[in-house]
Amino acid sequence: MNLNLKTYLWAVAALLMVNTAIGQEALFGAQEIKSPEIHDDNSVTFRFLAPKADSVKLTGDFLPTIKIQTQFGAMDVPGPVHLSKGDNGVWSFTTQPLSSELYNYAFEVDGLRTTDPNNPFLIRDVASVTNIFIIGGGHADLYKDNDVPHGTVAKRWYDSPGLGMDRRITIYTPPGYESSNQKYPVLYLLHGAGGDEEAWSDLGRTAEIMDNLIAQGKAKPMIVVMPNANITQDAAPGKGRDGFYKPQFMAPGTMQGAYEANFMDIIKFTESNYRVIADKAHRAIAGLSMGGFHTMHISRYYPNTFDYAGLFSAAIMPREDASGLDVYKDIDGTLKRQMDNGLKLYYIAIGKTDFLYNANKEFRDKLDAMGMDYEYLETEGGHIWRNWRVYLSDFAPKLF
Repeated sequence: MNLNLKTYLWAVAALLMVNTAIGQEALFGAQEIKSPEIHDDNSVTFRFLAPKADSVKLTGDFLPTIKIQTQFGAMDVPGPVHLSKGDNGVWSFTTQPLSSELYNYAFEVDGLRTTDPNNPFLIRDVASVTNIFIIGGGHADLYKDNDVPHGTVAKRWYDSPGLGMDRRITIYTPPGYESSNQKYPVLYLLHGAGGDEEAWSDLGRTAEIMDNLIAQGKAKPMIVVMPNANITQDAAPGKGRDGFYKPQFMAPGTMQGAYEANFMDIIKFTESNYRVIADKAHRAIAGLSMGGFHTMHISRYYPNTFDYAGLFSAAIMPREDASGLDVYKDIDGTLKRQMDNGLKLYYIAIGKTDFLYNANKEFRDKLDAMGMDYEYLETEGGHIWRNWRVYLSDFAPKLF
């Protein structure tokens, strides 16, 4: 073997060793720390390695709340707690035993907010990224990938002539859809402000909830269609033509009426591409916050289209600057036509401390005065995903 070949082989070997080391560091984070650690009593210990830090705090939706002022008024948000520093430079904090739930959290290190480097499980809500974990043994078992038959989650593109673009959409089909000739009912499930076609599947755990409810015999197999309501987007940030950009809470044109007016583009795509029972009795629509607003206005604007409507922590009345096309005209008259056409379920759910609580109370007063029947669920807590997952888990078994 000549010197040049030897040199080449040694260089290749060295490069492989370096790449392997880098790969292992990426895989394991170069830290032998367990965080979060869920104990037998469902208390949880969080750990963060920061030997040179002066302060490490934890915030999460399992911690006591504090009240802050926002553009929407006073809201309850989790207050931070301080971690204690150990001799090894690892900061730690242990909670009280937690009830069954999907929780999210983040750290703050010397004023810098960051995620947990030892927990690879993350979710994005608008532009905020947090870690998640699940405490089982209760209703949060619905949010787990249990050993049950699983449906399929597809990311599709549909043509929206009314909005002038192809748009991305998330569609759940139930277990057995691909291997059968059966036709299914459809739930159109709408996200809130700052969300997109990723929100209900990622934050709402829609596929897990539907798989588990169907396996338990509590919900009928159904297709769940999760569109993007931001009319200037063809897809979620990073998934469409505009590439990577920071998500914003209210995209241009949001809640101006165009989405509602062109919602039939979504229904036509679904009913042309999937085996569905295409009638009013087998269509449901529901949404959270802005999606609840859209649900209310779409279902009354097309008053003979849906037999089921679910308003989860819904915004109710149009914004003052909404042009609305014809969508926001004659609200009372179209609600009455919707009622007269017959509904199997009009469902309203909201938390006791939600900033939209009073608006929902006024809307229920309107429905009472009209004589329109509805089912009402009031829970603890505010405008949070914890409630919206519960509402979906309660609403889906009532359908079809």
